[in-house]
Amino acid sequence: MDIDKQQKLTLARLAGEPEVFFSIQGEGKSQGQPSIFVRTSMCNLHCIWCDTDYTWNWTGTRFKHENDRLPGYKKFEKSAWTADLSIAETVELIRRFPCKNLVLTGGEPMLQQASLVELMRALRAVDLGYWFEVESNGTIVPLPEFDALIDQYNISPKLANSSNSQSLREKPKAYRFFSESSKAHFKFVIAERQDLEEVLELANRYSIASSKVWLMPEATSRPALSKKRQWLVEVCKERSFRYTDRLHVEIWGSKKGV
Repeated sequence: MDIDKQQKLTLARLAGEPEVFFSIQGEGKSQGQPSIFVRTSMCNLHCIWCDTDYTWNWTGTRFKHENDRLPGYKKFEKSAWTADLSIAETVELIRRFPCKNLVLTGGEPMLQQASLVELMRALRAVDLGYWFEVESNGTIVPLPEFDALIDQYNISPKLANSSNSQSLREKPKAYRFFSESSKAHFKFVIAERQDLEEVLELANRYSIASSKVWLMPEATSRPALSKKRQWLVEVCKERSFRYTDRLHVEIWGSKKGV
């Protein structure tokens, strides 16, 4: 097929290079699966504990982050942390790796649905074996052509602990779409025990089956994970939810691009 030479993707830039890397899926339903990650830049939310804040926390914005208290931390210059690539260039980066499981992540990748549709079409034109997952905050309803190509939605709705307002983080139309989709699984980040009540309210309000709910501890270090998983596993047993760890944190700590 002919690739639209005008279509661009804005990817995150890490260590000066577009962030496309080969690793294993660290979270959720596909945990442990070897996967290629394509990290898009830009997000429509601003989670205070976000571990990829270099995709949205630009110089001059008003957003708060937990890292503000760290010596030397400052917001990111957008031009230095983003990379505009053509679809053909992105395909070339992806095809370097011996893997067909592709995870579209961010930021919020669904802000760039049209470009991602072209990317997925281009890859499937090369090899029908590509499998596409998207990591999303669940605030954007997929376009029909996007939905037709995606194999799995890894939805991570944001709770009050993210410091986003409810009107920003909870979009009923999007919640209903994903709760009814057989492709969607919900991964909730749990920082404190009281977060569970919010998860239960959302699951009830949008009729999300317990078999589609995954609880994950909010942590970017091994000690924090260990402490939170002890009680979170018991909650999953009690509520028939799934537990997901953060396997990449256990293996590499807070290192990025792995």
